[in-house]
Amino acid sequence: MHGDSEANAAQAEYWNSEPGRTWIDMESALDASMAAILDLVIARADPRPGEHVLDIGCGTGASTLRAAAAVGGGGRVLGADISGLLLARARARAREARLENASFEVCDAQVHDFPPAVFDLMLSRFGVMFFGEPVAAFRNIARALRPGGRMAFICWAAAERNPWFAIPLEAAVGRLGRPPAADPNAPGPLAFRDRERVADLLRSAGLEKVTAREEATVLTPPGNRRQVAAMAVRLGPATRVVRHFDGTDADRAAIEEEVFARLEPYATGQGVRIPAAVNVFAAVRG
Repeated sequence: MHGDSEANAAQAEYWNSEPGRTWIDMESALDASMAAILDLVIARADPRPGEHVLDIGCGTGASTLRAAAAVGGGGRVLGADISGLLLARARARAREARLENASFEVCDAQVHDFPPAVFDLMLSRFGVMFFGEPVAAFRNIARALRPGGRMAFICWAAAERNPWFAIPLEAAVGRLGRPPAADPNAPGPLAFRDRERVADLLRSAGLEKVTAREEATVLTPPGNRRQVAAMAVRLGPATRVVRHFDGTDADRAAIEEEVFARLEPYATGQGVRIPAAVNVFAAVRG
């Protein structure tokens, strides 16, 4: 099995195991935290009535449901994700919302045989940074778009631009040490932080009218500072550091205490408000 296949298998294993269950457990808090980011991707993608939309890495379906509501009964949205665990929850949410124009498929978008030239739009909220071979993945997705079909997706900017990543990571490293350096462009949440690199990947995949810009936004996690600190430590880079060093409950508690202290500047009368930076990409199939 070559490296890209290994990366695909690793992502499938990761999102179909405990991290996927954690994502489902924290679905409401995550959706609330990233409400402004979902607004951004929907505004940039601009799903229109009657369109057919492909939502890549849809997770538990928040972006799929928003797109399905936008395209209306005359349109269709297919949510694709590598995690059957997450898609089971997405299907339940679609039923609860009575959105019959939303469907879901467990697949690896890098290699999946999507029907050719049927989608007007591909969108993604944090779903494309996990590709092991991004040029091949975008080329494969582009084949599913009609000529002139659009791509619009959002990815995280650099960690130093995002306290949500930087604070828990620094707290975990301060407690346990720094894991061995990994390829910064390896599949993961921050793999698409370099806008020019990603724009070149899109062009290499044959896409046209490529744009890439950074957008400032705000994360709005629910709860008080203590609850937000616990959430930050349970998700993201701190968990990987703790796992690497076989951290104990005492280590997790100490890391959470440090995160709690460092979130103090972001506490407001409306709750914890954390500045964030995302990269917004768009392209067109020629």
